[in-house]
Amino acid sequence: QVHLVESGGGLVQTGGSLRLSCAASGSIFVINTMGWYRQAPGKQRELVAGIKRSGSTNYADSVKGRFTISRDNAKNTVYLQMNNLKPEDTAVYYCNAQVVDVFTVVNDYWGQGTQVTVSS
Repeated sequence: QVHLVESGGGLVQTGGSLRLSCAASGSIFVINTMGWYRQAPGKQRELVAGIKRSGSTNYADSVKGRFTISRDNAKNTVYLQMNNLKPEDTAVYYCNAQVVDVFTVVNDYWGQGTQVTVSS
């Protein structure tokens, strides 16, 4: 079993910054892709940013130039630095990890979600 624990959400004013963290623990051999998704009320969950083990990244168009995803493979942790936040960034943010366990089985895991609220 693998657990993802997120932290760093909160309330911030427009133009402010937040940094989200997500640490994975448990039966982990290696983590392939890690990512951040978000879900606003009444909307579908959407990909915000993803990062491969190699460090290759991809971003949603709406956050390019404002958000930066990074990871520490030694700590099985992924980060999301969010700058110049806008009210439309308000959502619950979820961490995702594609984990290969010691039996080489690949599974997708999700964090519990952390609320980000941007006030106008």
